[in-house]
Amino acid sequence: MPTVLSSLPSWVAPVFLLVCSNVFMTFAWYYHLKAKGWSLAMAIAVSWLIALPEYMLQVPANRLGHVGHGGPFTAPQLKIIQEAITLTVFGVFSILVLGEKLRWTDVAAFTLVFAGVVVGMLGKPAAG
Repeated sequence: MPTVLSSLPSWVAPVFLLVCSNVFMTFAWYYHLKAKGWSLAMAIAVSWLIALPEYMLQVPANRLGHVGHGGPFTAPQLKIIQEAITLTVFGVFSILVLGEKLRWTDVAAFTLVFAGVVVGMLGKPAAG
């Protein structure tokens, strides 16, 4: 019996998991900037605790998404997608959580990375 997940395109699950993992990692890497009362040791400890769920999402995302495991992406494509997702999640985090505005140069740099994503997605995966 088909499920909703099996009827989705093969790229959806890895990309969704990458988005979720990047939300965790962005909090792990940057939330301590807002927590001014934390010692460096506390920031490291909390970041490590937040990073564990990130890895529990990132590894399956890469496994499901990789051509060697039946997915649609090469390893470089997975990394390129992950970086674009990271920038998107970080931009939202920076504005909503840290209260920082993106400069025009930040937006321009993000746009150049997204252009790289488009280039990275062109063509079929190389035979492995």
